[in-house]
Amino acid sequence: MRFILASQSPARLSTLRRAGLAPEVIVSGVDEDTVTTADPALLACDLAELKATAVADRARLGTEPDLVLGCDSVLDIDGVAHGKPGTRAVATDRWRAMRGRSGVLHTGHHLTRRDPDGQRHSVSRTASTTVHFADLTDAEIEAYVATGEPLSVAGGFTIDGYGAGFITGVEGDHHNVVGVSVPLLRELVRHVGVEWPSLWQVPPTE
Repeated sequence: MRFILASQSPARLSTLRRAGLAPEVIVSGVDEDTVTTADPALLACDLAELKATAVADRARLGTEPDLVLGCDSVLDIDGVAHGKPGTRAVATDRWRAMRGRSGVLHTGHHLTRRDPDGQRHSVSRTASTTVHFADLTDAEIEAYVATGEPLSVAGGFTIDGYGAGFITGVEGDHHNVVGVSVPLLRELVRHVGVEWPSLWQVPPTE
């Protein structure tokens, strides 16, 4: 079955590949600023749906059913949603505000099954993981921001890169912090009538 990932995130792609899947990447190209949902968890889900729907609307439909997955992550600090910092100044201010504290990383998942007859079956869910941040020094924040890594990731941090040393613990699915909850995705896949093992790209045995 064709499996399409509506995201340009290398971390999401790598996570799914390690789980045995072989996604085809189609970047949605949507304007995320058009979504203004206030609640961080709902915002993540709405953005995921926007991406998945855009790709499902334009991707070629074959003779077999296929799946389109959209994901988006936001960091919730005191009920305020934080996406990608974008600039060094924003990333620096963000880390100064959240060092020594905890936040909730929400990742919205929207999965659409497209059947050859044009029918669609969709389901959305948000996975939430609490992330505990180390009490960084100003010098550590400056060094981390200088790597450029936090500028283009949700919340301004990673758990699988330079930022790994600044995460003291997580409560929930650690895959979700990378950008896609694999256990949740399995549930969504089954919800639209597909068995999870059928998506595995198992190498042939000799």
